[in-house]
Amino acid sequence: MRRAGRLVALTLDMVAESIKDGMTTKQLDLLIEDFIRSHGAVPAFKDYQGFPASACISIDDEVVHGIPNQRVIKEGEIVSVDVGTIVDDFYGDSARTYAVGEVSVAKRALMASTLKSLMAGIDKARKGNKLGAVSAAVQAVAEADGYGVVRQLVGHGIGRKMHEEPQVPNFGLPSDGPVLETGMVIAIEPMINMGTHKVKTMPDGWTVVTADGQPSAHFEHTVAISDNGPDILTLA
Repeated sequence: MRRAGRLVALTLDMVAESIKDGMTTKQLDLLIEDFIRSHGAVPAFKDYQGFPASACISIDDEVVHGIPNQRVIKEGEIVSVDVGTIVDDFYGDSARTYAVGEVSVAKRALMASTLKSLMAGIDKARKGNKLGAVSAAVQAVAEADGYGVVRQLVGHGIGRKMHEEPQVPNFGLPSDGPVLETGMVIAIEPMINMGTHKVKTMPDGWTVVTADGQPSAHFEHTVAISDNGPDILTLA
C-alpha cells in the first residue's frame, strides 16, 4: 500500500507542475492515466462502478467526482484532483485542491482550512482512539473557520478494495465509531464548502456540487494506524 500511495503522491506532484489555464480537464486526465501506467500501475478509478476516467477533476463549486471532459480550466479557479492507483492488488487514494494562477483570498483561505482540517484529523488517527476523534477534529477546524462540512460524502477504509469499512465521516463526536487498531488503513478526506454543507448530484449521476454554488475544497490522504502514530502512505 505504501508503494501504491507513493505513486499517487508522485502523480499529484506531476499535476501540480502540469495544471494550467487553458487546458481541458480531459487533457489533464490523460496525463494522469499515462503517468500511472508508465509506472506499471493501474488507475484505480478507471471503470470503477462505471466511472469513465482515471481521475476525478472538480472545479470551484464541484465538490467531488467531476468527470473529465472538454471543459477548459481557467485562471482564478480552484481544482480538486482525486487519484487512485492499484499496485499488486493494493490501493492508494489521495486528493489535492490546486489554485490555478491567481485566485481570490477567500478561495485560498478555504483551501488552507481544508488542508488544516485534514492534518488535524490525521493527528487523531492513533491506536486506541475512536474513529470519531478523527471526524470531530476535522469538523472542529472547518467549522471554527466558518465553513460547511459536507455530510453526504465521507472517507473510507481502504486496502485490497477501494472502499472498505469503516466509513470515515468528517463530522461527529470523539466517542463515535470503532476503536482504531494497528494495521487499519483509512482514507481521510475532508470536503469543505465555503457556504452551506448541503450538496446535490448533477444529472450525469457522478458530479457532486454545492447547493448554493459556492466553492468547495477537497484534500485526502491514505493513513495507516501504527504503534507509533499515524503513518501517511500517500507521501512522495
